[in-house]
Amino acid sequence: MARRPRSNAEGPTFSPQHFVSLLRSTVPPVHPAGLPFVSAGLGLALVGRRHRWLRRAGLLTAGACAGFFRHPSRVPPTRPGVVVAPADGRVCLIETAAPPAELEMGDAELTRVSIFLSVFDAHVQRAPVSGEVIAVKHRRGQFLSADLPEASVDNERNSIRIRTADGVDIVAVQIAGLVARRIVCDVHTGDKLSIGDTYGLIRFGSRLDTYLPAGTEVSVRIGQRAVGGETVLAELP
Repeated sequence: MARRPRSNAEGPTFSPQHFVSLLRSTVPPVHPAGLPFVSAGLGLALVGRRHRWLRRAGLLTAGACAGFFRHPSRVPPTRPGVVVAPADGRVCLIETAAPPAELEMGDAELTRVSIFLSVFDAHVQRAPVSGEVIAVKHRRGQFLSADLPEASVDNERNSIRIRTADGVDIVAVQIAGLVARRIVCDVHTGDKLSIGDTYGLIRFGSRLDTYLPAGTEVSVRIGQRAVGGETVLAELP
């Protein structure tokens, strides 16, 4: 008797490719800047494989670094005129302030929305709008706790100025924190960014300030959790 072919109704077949696809969709990849730290932890575990405490310390270090440097995929909104959060974290300040002096944009105060990133947040930064990078400026400074108001002025920072197709300028400022000692920025003047594109990273605890033009309607509140690349920070006029 010929064997009856198995129908799809009898249950899905398992394949290694399907498992890998599910794993990739569940576990976010690691940003390239974090690979040396993850490798160092794995190397420690390998060297100390005969010593339980050393092996565990290495594996824990690698796991913690993989979590800190995670680079989850995000789906930004498609409607025009929105500014998205440039990072994951908690909205800690909404105020008016002059943009960083090194950008030479004058002393007129703009709306500033600050997002504090704890060590548990994903630390990649994303473009708040689509446009051309017309300025990138780094300024040395202190390493105060990033949730303090004075961190915007006193701490080490890196500022980018993005001009949209409509000629509107948005400023995103990466600010180092108490334990953050390195700011990574992968864009240069003249680069084109799409909203939600990853452009940098700060290592370990930090803050992101976004400066918005006059007339912009802020869409978040102090204390709200923001998702980088997805949460609508503001609506441009």
